[in-house]
Amino acid sequence: MSRLIFSALLVLAVWIYPRGANAQPQSESCAVCHLAVGVENLTKPAELYKADIHAAKGFGCVACHGGDGTIGGMEAMDRKKGYIGKPTRAQVVEVCGRCHADANFMRQYNPSLRVDQVSEYYASVHGRRLREQKDEKVATCASCHKPHSIRPANDARSTVYPTHVADTCGACHANKEYMAPYKIPTDQVEKYKKSVHWKMMTSKGDLSAPTCNDCHGNHGAAPPGVSSVVNVCGQCHAVNSELFTKSVHSKIFVQMGIPGCATCHSNHEILETSDAMLGTTDKSACATCHTATSAGATLAASMLASIERLRNGYEKAHTLLGNAEHAGMEVSQPLFELNEAKTALIKARAAIHGFDQAILNKEVEPGLKVAEKVQARGIKVLEELQFRRKGLAISALILFALVVGLILKIRQMERKPK
Repeated sequence: MSRLIFSALLVLAVWIYPRGANAQPQSESCAVCHLAVGVENLTKPAELYKADIHAAKGFGCVACHGGDGTIGGMEAMDRKKGYIGKPTRAQVVEVCGRCHADANFMRQYNPSLRVDQVSEYYASVHGRRLREQKDEKVATCASCHKPHSIRPANDARSTVYPTHVADTCGACHANKEYMAPYKIPTDQVEKYKKSVHWKMMTSKGDLSAPTCNDCHGNHGAAPPGVSSVVNVCGQCHAVNSELFTKSVHSKIFVQMGIPGCATCHSNHEILETSDAMLGTTDKSACATCHTATSAGATLAASMLASIERLRNGYEKAHTLLGNAEHAGMEVSQPLFELNEAKTALIKARAAIHGFDQAILNKEVEPGLKVAEKVQARGIKVLEELQFRRKGLAISALILFALVVGLILKIRQMERKPK
């Protein structure tokens, strides 16, 4: 019955569609009918598709849905002519792959586009469940790239634009009811939006900050294994990753079956780091495993003391130079030199991931020497400032005395009888 009604609507649409001088030329009958029917679920796809990247490249409806777009009515949807209608989830990947997995075909449109998305997808946790378990709830191409309104990834309106990726993944992964059969957490997006990564991307406009696909992959999406977390984080934090991999913690973490990086920094809710994470206080990540009297806690406290010495030395030197500059003294050269201490502090904070005091000292000691040298110059500049101020005060007093003496002399001369 529903098929009969749909056929009648299509025939009516073709009959009432305006023809003649004002009619717009159409390469396919699909849009002509769908736009004229007036039924939202039929007209909306045609309206959306006008802004789709595929439409811009000259592809019509039949590229995905099959059939014959050169004729009108139900004949256009002849199964013998390849019409598949709305693809099933299993069909979606193959439909997209007909073009996107064909290197020769894709080279005509964008030679830089990858053509291994389909093979990557079937290696992903989504693809394996679809192929091996026939699970049609899993994400396919159309789950992330919305049908009929697909835009380039660098278009701010795209569902895969960096600031939208978390919500795109969250359409499934934040839906408790939808994800219930998989027994995995559904608070990842909520946690991610509290993280330093999300703040960097949205508040500071840094689109290179990581989002879901940077850590989990996109077409080959999969949760990182325990032993691979450090490598994933190391894509950005290369120095930290290398130091941790060589550290005693790396071996112990693997033996215990706990992930590097995420054990101390969490995974989705990665907060901004601070020196307070080191040491044995309640805010310390070290205190999660190490008791206050353990060797690990002693090392953590020692490393924190080294970091604080360098930080305090840098801040003291910076304050001295700031005061001098505010007073009008020339301090551009020592300020430039102080950048070496700041760089040393950054390197020292990375060096703690080696969990070796000797490695940390290699960064801290040179930084301390620079900070102390600049402090001395800052003190000298401020002493020179005080000397100048005293000299200026004495000079002002002398000038004042001379002026007063001159005035008195003039008055004395004026009182003499002529």
